[in-house]
Amino acid sequence: MENFNNENIGIVKISDEVVSVIAGIAAEEIDGVMEFQHGVTNNISQLLKGKKSSGKAVKVTLEEDRARIEMAVTVEYGVKILDVIGAVQENVKKTVEAMTGLVVSSVDVYVQNIYLPKSSEKESKEM
Repeated sequence: MENFNNENIGIVKISDEVVSVIAGIAAEEIDGVMEFQHGVTNNISQLLKGKKSSGKAVKVTLEEDRARIEMAVTVEYGVKILDVIGAVQENVKKTVEAMTGLVVSSVDVYVQNIYLPKSSEKESKEM
Protein backbone atom coordinates (compact mmCIF):
# COMPACT_ATOMS: atom_id res chain seq x y z
CA MET A 1 0.00 0.00 0.00
CA GLU A 2 1.04 3.55 -0.64
CA ASN A 3 0.62 6.45 1.79
CA PHE A 4 -0.01 10.03 0.81
CA ASN A 5 -0.08 12.97 3.19
CA ASN A 6 -3.06 15.22 2.40
CA GLU A 7 -2.22 18.55 4.14
CA ASN A 8 -2.46 17.04 7.65
CA ILE A 9 -6.13 16.10 7.14
CA GLY A 10 -5.27 12.42 7.09
CA ILE A 11 -3.58 9.67 5.15
CA VAL A 12 -4.87 8.23 1.89
CA LYS A 13 -3.83 4.67 1.08
CA ILE A 14 -4.07 3.27 -2.44
CA SER A 15 -3.39 -0.44 -2.80
CA ASP A 16 -1.52 -1.91 -5.72
CA GLU A 17 -4.72 -3.88 -6.50
CA VAL A 18 -6.60 -0.60 -7.10
CA VAL A 19 -3.83 0.67 -9.38
CA SER A 20 -3.94 -2.70 -11.16
CA VAL A 21 -7.68 -2.42 -11.84
CA ILE A 22 -7.33 1.17 -13.08
CA ALA A 23 -4.51 0.11 -15.42
CA GLY A 24 -6.56 -2.82 -16.73
CA ILE A 25 -9.59 -0.66 -17.48
CA ALA A 26 -7.37 1.94 -19.18
CA ALA A 27 -5.84 -0.80 -21.37
CA GLU A 28 -9.28 -2.11 -22.37
CA GLU A 29 -10.29 1.37 -23.57
CA ILE A 30 -7.88 0.99 -26.50
CA ASP A 31 -9.30 -0.49 -29.72
CA GLY A 32 -7.59 -3.77 -30.55
CA VAL A 33 -7.08 -4.93 -26.94
CA MET A 34 -9.17 -8.01 -26.17
CA GLU A 35 -10.04 -10.28 -23.23
CA PHE A 36 -8.22 -8.45 -20.49
CA GLN A 37 -7.80 -10.29 -17.20
CA HIS A 38 -8.66 -8.34 -14.04
CA GLY A 39 -6.94 -9.56 -10.89
CA VAL A 40 -9.37 -10.39 -8.07
CA THR A 41 -12.67 -10.25 -9.98
CA ASN A 42 -11.41 -12.57 -12.68
CA ASN A 43 -9.88 -14.96 -10.16
CA ILE A 44 -13.20 -15.25 -8.32
CA SER A 45 -15.12 -15.93 -11.53
CA GLN A 46 -12.56 -18.55 -12.53
CA LEU A 47 -12.90 -20.25 -9.13
CA LEU A 48 -16.68 -20.33 -9.49
CA LYS A 49 -16.36 -21.80 -12.97
CA GLY A 50 -13.84 -24.37 -11.74
CA LYS A 51 -11.00 -22.99 -13.85
CA LYS A 52 -7.51 -22.42 -12.57
CA SER A 53 -6.27 -18.85 -12.56
CA SER A 54 -3.44 -18.13 -14.93
CA GLY A 55 -2.28 -15.32 -12.64
CA LYS A 56 -2.62 -11.59 -12.65
CA ALA A 57 -2.46 -9.78 -15.94
CA VAL A 58 -1.26 -6.59 -14.22
CA LYS A 59 1.61 -6.36 -11.75
CA VAL A 60 2.10 -3.06 -9.97
CA THR A 61 5.20 -2.17 -7.99
CA LEU A 62 4.75 0.89 -5.75
CA GLU A 63 7.73 2.77 -4.34
CA GLU A 64 6.95 6.02 -2.49
CA ASP A 65 4.94 8.10 -5.00
CA ARG A 66 6.02 6.13 -8.09
CA ALA A 67 4.44 3.13 -9.80
CA ARG A 68 5.95 0.61 -12.18
CA ILE A 69 3.31 -1.31 -14.13
CA GLU A 70 3.72 -4.58 -16.01
CA MET A 71 0.79 -6.03 -17.94
CA ALA A 72 -0.03 -8.81 -20.35
CA VAL A 73 -2.63 -8.25 -23.07
CA THR A 74 -4.34 -10.06 -25.91
CA VAL A 75 -4.64 -8.09 -29.14
CA GLU A 76 -7.02 -8.53 -32.03
CA TYR A 77 -5.60 -10.14 -35.17
CA GLY A 78 -4.83 -7.62 -37.91
CA VAL A 79 -4.00 -4.59 -35.76
CA LYS A 80 -0.63 -2.85 -35.82
CA ILE A 81 0.67 -4.22 -32.54
CA LEU A 82 3.21 -1.46 -31.88
CA ASP A 83 0.58 1.24 -32.43
CA VAL A 84 -1.95 -0.47 -30.15
CA ILE A 85 0.60 -1.11 -27.40
CA GLY A 86 1.89 2.48 -27.62
CA ALA A 87 -1.68 3.70 -27.12
CA VAL A 88 -2.11 1.29 -24.18
CA GLN A 89 1.08 2.56 -22.52
CA GLU A 90 0.06 6.19 -22.97
CA ASN A 91 -3.53 5.68 -21.73
CA VAL A 92 -2.49 3.57 -18.72
CA LYS A 93 0.14 6.13 -17.66
CA LYS A 94 -2.22 9.10 -18.11
CA THR A 95 -5.19 7.42 -16.37
CA VAL A 96 -3.28 6.02 -13.39
CA GLU A 97 -1.50 9.35 -12.81
CA ALA A 98 -4.74 11.34 -13.08
CA MET A 99 -6.73 9.09 -10.75
CA THR A 100 -4.09 8.33 -8.10
CA GLY A 101 -1.58 11.16 -8.11
CA LEU A 102 1.22 8.62 -8.49
CA VAL A 103 4.00 9.11 -11.03
CA VAL A 104 4.09 6.16 -13.42
CA SER A 105 7.75 5.48 -14.14
CA SER A 106 7.11 2.72 -16.70
CA VAL A 107 4.36 0.68 -18.33
CA ASP A 108 5.75 -2.59 -19.68
CA VAL A 109 3.26 -4.40 -21.92
CA TYR A 110 3.63 -8.01 -22.99
CA VAL A 111 1.53 -9.27 -25.89
CA GLN A 112 0.63 -12.75 -24.71
CA ASN A 113 -1.95 -13.74 -27.31
CA ILE A 114 -3.66 -12.83 -30.58
CA TYR A 115 -7.45 -12.97 -30.81
CA LEU A 116 -8.83 -14.23 -34.11
CA PRO A 117 -12.61 -13.73 -34.41
CA LYS A 118 -14.58 -16.76 -35.56
CA SER A 119 -15.78 -16.58 -39.17
CA SER A 120 -19.41 -16.14 -38.05
CA GLU A 121 -18.39 -13.10 -35.99
CA LYS A 122 -16.55 -11.65 -39.00
CA GLU A 123 -19.58 -12.09 -41.22
CA SER A 124 -21.91 -10.39 -38.72
CA LYS A 125 -19.50 -7.43 -38.43
CA GLU A 126 -19.40 -7.00 -42.19
CA MET A 127 -23.22 -6.79 -42.54
